[in-house]
Amino acid sequence: MTEIDAEAIGPIDYLVIEFPADRPPNGSALPLLRDLVERGIIRVLDLAFVRKEADGSLFGIDIADLGLEGDIDISLFAEAGSGLLDDADRREAGTALEPGSSAAILVYENTWAGPFASALRRNGAQLVASGRIPVQSILSSLDALDALEEESR
Repeated sequence: MTEIDAEAIGPIDYLVIEFPADRPPNGSALPLLRDLVERGIIRVLDLAFVRKEADGSLFGIDIADLGLEGDIDISLFAEAGSGLLDDADRREAGTALEPGSSAAILVYENTWAGPFASALRRNGAQLVASGRIPVQSILSSLDALDALEEESR
């Protein structure tokens, strides 16, 4: 189990990454994730893989059973388990998946923000709102701006 220091913890996020039935995870992103961990940018707290069957049932997949391509050291990820991610979370993630697909569920600490967050907490500050702008929304906005620039020429 991953030990969490409540005084120095950074913000914790999660991702549910869906892989379509015809393109299961191949491990190509794991070296990039490992790099983020090694540089101290994030800390992987939990990483789980699930598959949603055509009938809607959901089951867990061990990372060692994924059949990942290449020479990938999965020990860092196989050992990730803080206990924050539970069966109810896996089921909730499963509701977002298409039948026949699989997914990675990643819970991670933004360790880069830990000292900043800790200083704020010591000063009595608290986070009262948080959010994320979806990449597709940003791309759509940039496309709209490009179209406006084209029209003004």
